[in-house]
Amino acid sequence: MPQQTPEPARRVVVGIDGSECSKSALKWAMTYARLTGSSVEAITTWQNPDTYVYSYGWSPGAIDTSEIAAGIRKNLDAAIADVSGHLDHPVEVLARVVQGHPAEVLLEAAAGAQLLTVGSRGHGTFAGILLGSVSQHCVQHAPCPVVVIPE
Repeated sequence: MPQQTPEPARRVVVGIDGSECSKSALKWAMTYARLTGSSVEAITTWQNPDTYVYSYGWSPGAIDTSEIAAGIRKNLDAAIADVSGHLDHPVEVLARVVQGHPAEVLLEAAAGAQLLTVGSRGHGTFAGILLGSVSQHCVQHAPCPVVVIPE
């Protein structure tokens, strides 16, 4: 008798940075998840401002990182609520705020995922680039298929 192993959980990871493009990626991921019976894991990242301050030669004051994470979580929850409100059949979304570089965090979260979904452009500063640096890195290094949603 062949031994059956349980099928791994179907999970779609989506990167959210608050941009309209990332909200489009979330909408696409939620629609795909509903059609395939998958769960959605929406991830927003942040980096400690100390790393930027030190690189410019300034000494930082006391920074409350829990306050930063709470504010970012509030923005993530608002983005999920906004997108869910525009869908006829929204799916449940697991929201996560993770400290670290966006591309690295998303690639780590994508391990074992069915799909990684990102927007083609986020809050970057290079207007002429078609694919943002995070989405470019994810496409090149992800451990699962990647869907890049255009603006």
